[in-house]
Amino acid sequence: MTPAAAPDRTQRRIFADLTPLRTSLDYRRLWIGSTVSWLGQAMTALAISLQVYDITGSSFSVGLVGLFSLVPLVTFGLYGGAIADTVDRRMLGLYSSLGAAGLSSALAAAALLGYHRVWFLYAVVALQAVCGALSGPARSAMIPRLLPPGQLPAANALNSVTMTSGMMAGPMLGGLIVGWWGYQAAYLIDVVTFSAALYAMWRLPSMRPDRADGTRGRASVVDGLRFLGTRPNIRMTFFSDMAAMVLAQPKALFPAIAVLWYGGDAKTVGLLVAAPAVGALLGGLFSGWQGRVRRHGLAILVAVAAWGLAIAVFGLTRNLWLGLFFLALAGCADTISMVFRTTMLQAATPDDMRGRLQGVFIVVVAGGPRLGDFLAGTAADLTSPAVAITGGGLACVAVLALLALRWRAFARYDARSPQA
Repeated sequence: MTPAAAPDRTQRRIFADLTPLRTSLDYRRLWIGSTVSWLGQAMTALAISLQVYDITGSSFSVGLVGLFSLVPLVTFGLYGGAIADTVDRRMLGLYSSLGAAGLSSALAAAALLGYHRVWFLYAVVALQAVCGALSGPARSAMIPRLLPPGQLPAANALNSVTMTSGMMAGPMLGGLIVGWWGYQAAYLIDVVTFSAALYAMWRLPSMRPDRADGTRGRASVVDGLRFLGTRPNIRMTFFSDMAAMVLAQPKALFPAIAVLWYGGDAKTVGLLVAAPAVGALLGGLFSGWQGRVRRHGLAILVAVAAWGLAIAVFGLTRNLWLGLFFLALAGCADTISMVFRTTMLQAATPDDMRGRLQGVFIVVVAGGPRLGDFLAGTAADLTSPAVAITGGGLACVAVLALLALRWRAFARYDARSPQA
């Protein structure tokens, strides 16, 4: 081993493994394009919320933005996956990205022309969600075709860095740009950033689903759900995530506990919201060790249990910085869980089913936290925020333990011989 090789291997043990970016030019283009465009989309999301509030002066109207995004995302998530298992995924990703870029162009044109109508913004948000529901399954199903199985954990860790850094930096930049140059500037920048994603998609090879029987035809959502019903390990990835996101999701209580526990204000709420994102980003940046893990099911169980325990302890804290630490720890655990859940979904699923199961993944990821917000808010009203948060974290661990006992093979899942 050369002296230069030793530090490089040590860095891979600690920091995110960049091997997928070095070995696959197509994946590198796709990752860079996604990173740039995700930043622009996060800027646009904040700008829309600000513009809705500017028009209506109503926080309720701003809250409806999330609803107009969630319903199409959940509704079209399954169908987007079925389409991704029917057509050329490259073209589906390209056309859906073109559609999203066109919607950002419409936002910019409306802002430049002084057309400020809240119904127009809601309609654009809903159509953006449709584009996301179509492109998401296609993009995820492409990655196993671009990289060998051993590089999938590293690729998914890099994708988590893209999403988390975009969610952190995008709103900050969006707020500055709107304040300096107006809504139209944020929307125009988003249009420009889409060029990176479009170029990456354009340069990809054709990616039609690889059917085992060699035939082509329409992929059925029902067939995808029926296939999922016969694959306990894949189902467990969804069940474990639902246990975390539904039972131990404290985000809806942040405004209340910022005042009741810490005597804070809106800035304190911002810190509470940012802490899990910071932890998630660190989990992605320091992910070099994940490529050496073979027991992916066991890793998911440990990570989800760590999320639940961190949330439970957070519910007992009354020191702000200690609370932020446990929220960051939970965010890091969530990223680790996401990396292995996504990798298992990609590796243990036949190519002609990947789109549909990724559609289910989108529904779970989008719908779980919203259901968790409702459950946490209801439990807090009936008892107290502390009981809702700590009880939810402990319930997450308890349900996870029951699931692990019911499907014991999940903990023995080995990435070297993936079995769904």
